[in-house]
Amino acid sequence: MFAAIGIIVLIVMVFGGFTLAGGALGPILAALPLEMMMIGGAAIGAVLIGNSMHEIKLLGKGVAKVFKGPKFTNEDHIDAIALTSKLMKVLRSDGAVALESHVTDPANSAIFSEYPRLQSDPVVVDMICDPLTLMVVSSGSLDTHAIEDVIDNAIKTQLHEMEEPAHTIQSLADAFPALGIVAAVLGVIKTMGAIDQPPEILGKMIGAALVGTFLGVLLAYGFAGPMASRLKQVNTHDQQIFHSIKQVIVSSLHGYPQPLVLEAARSGLPPAHRPKLTDLLDTMRGR
Repeated sequence: MFAAIGIIVLIVMVFGGFTLAGGALGPILAALPLEMMMIGGAAIGAVLIGNSMHEIKLLGKGVAKVFKGPKFTNEDHIDAIALTSKLMKVLRSDGAVALESHVTDPANSAIFSEYPRLQSDPVVVDMICDPLTLMVVSSGSLDTHAIEDVIDNAIKTQLHEMEEPAHTIQSLADAFPALGIVAAVLGVIKTMGAIDQPPEILGKMIGAALVGTFLGVLLAYGFAGPMASRLKQVNTHDQQIFHSIKQVIVSSLHGYPQPLVLEAARSGLPPAHRPKLTDLLDTMRGR
């Protein structure tokens, strides 16, 4: 929502200020389609050259995230801690055999069904079930540090995939000024080919060429750069759910009491999204 508002404010302020200063939008609007075709087309070509179809799909989802915001709500973070804690409680109290049906078939798990949003997210489900499945097949005999290493590796892989779109958008932000110069140089070449024309025609042609430079800088610092920054913020928020899941699993395997387990998971969340420990305790008590 704020991204859309920001785009509107940017366009109104830039072009509104230009108009109020006595500038005419006519030459810009006349040159805009072709300049945008050159700059935007070059950017799309660069993305196609530098990425596979998988990364391009991730880029599309990343751009959507800029406008939608974080995938996980504050309630989802609380639910992830509660869900993982309940599964670990089953492991501690009833053993690996009792946990098996929940982690091998989470779609039909009574515990997972209490949290439908998380149950429908395959990444979250795998982040919880994969390390717990290792505990089940080993009858709970695996070393805690080995499980922690497995979770760390899974988180690292997931974060790398989440961060790829932001890197691509930032690369476009870095490239747009240069692509704008390319469009401007082509405009200058066109102008030089018509050097015998009267000054009023040459002036329009030079102005059209400069629109390319203007667009390249505006797209870089007004659109692509802020979008890359926003996407990084969204990813930082969403990735915290994986660290919370890890903290619950590892702390529980170390044998810590439940309040300490919950605090270990809660304390890793950003202050703006961190639930109170008492709220988590109440959630675990079913209040």
